Amino acid sequence: MAREGHRRARRAADSRVVSAGARAGFAARGVIYLLVGVLAGRIALQGGGQQADRGGALQEIGGRPFGGVLLWVIGVALAGMALWRLSEAAFGAAGPDGGKATKRPASAARAVFYAFVAYSVLSFAAGEKGGGGSSDAQSQDITARALGLPGGQWIVGAAAVGVTAAGVVVAVRAVLRKYREQLRTGAMSRRARRLVDVTGVLGGTARGLVFAAAGVFALLAAADYDPDEAKGMDDTLRSFADTPAGPWLLVLVAVGLAAFGLFSFADARWREV
Repeated sequence: MAREGHRRARRAADSRVVSAGARAGFAARGVIYLLVGVLAGRIALQGGGQQADRGGALQEIGGRPFGGVLLWVIGVALAGMALWRLSEAAFGAAGPDGGKATKRPASAARAVFYAFVAYSVLSFAAGEKGGGGSSDAQSQDITARALGLPGGQWIVGAAAVGVTAAGVVVAVRAVLRKYREQLRTGAMSRRARRLVDVTGVLGGTARGLVFAAAGVFALLAAADYDPDEAKGMDDTLRSFADTPAGPWLLVLVAVGLAAFGLFSFADARWREV
């Protein structure tokens, strides 16, 4: 009886609905990253401007004709992504190594993350301001709360090291083109494979760099016991313009984030789900 129940649950996890939810989620992620890249480019070339993070992207969408409808579509799509990640955590991911127990906690963490993102997008679509809030304020608030806990500096420091390491791993995997292992490359044309490689390497490297930089700022916040030193995506991106390379480094990162948005559309079409 238990085996039959497991088989039914497994079939449900492999259903077209879950697969469609995953692909819709990748497309929604693509829209957000593409807009974040555009917003970051505006900051680099024009200064000031709208916040370059998920909140800024949602505000940009909401201000367009039929933007409210699109926000609901994106929120539901991200909920589909969360459901797919949850199915991976429960039953294993696609691919020969997808059933390994070591991969399931990561899928569970991603499910929680995308559920939170979906909730924030849907809340913003429903008229609540929180979903479109600043990532910088959110990061500082979370850091302040964590620092207030017993051993808070160690907690924030450990999380910062984890985020920094994750960023490095994301960038290295992109450079090594590990994403190919999760794509149906045989179904692509030669031109499509080249485009996927360009956007995958450039986009994944830029995304990893942003994560790693945000982790370093969180580490500084832990070391100085100062939550104001923590930065969300917007302030992290703006910090690239303060380097000796000036705004051109931010331009390069902005192009990379937009490229990751395009790569997410490739995920939506060719990802093994």
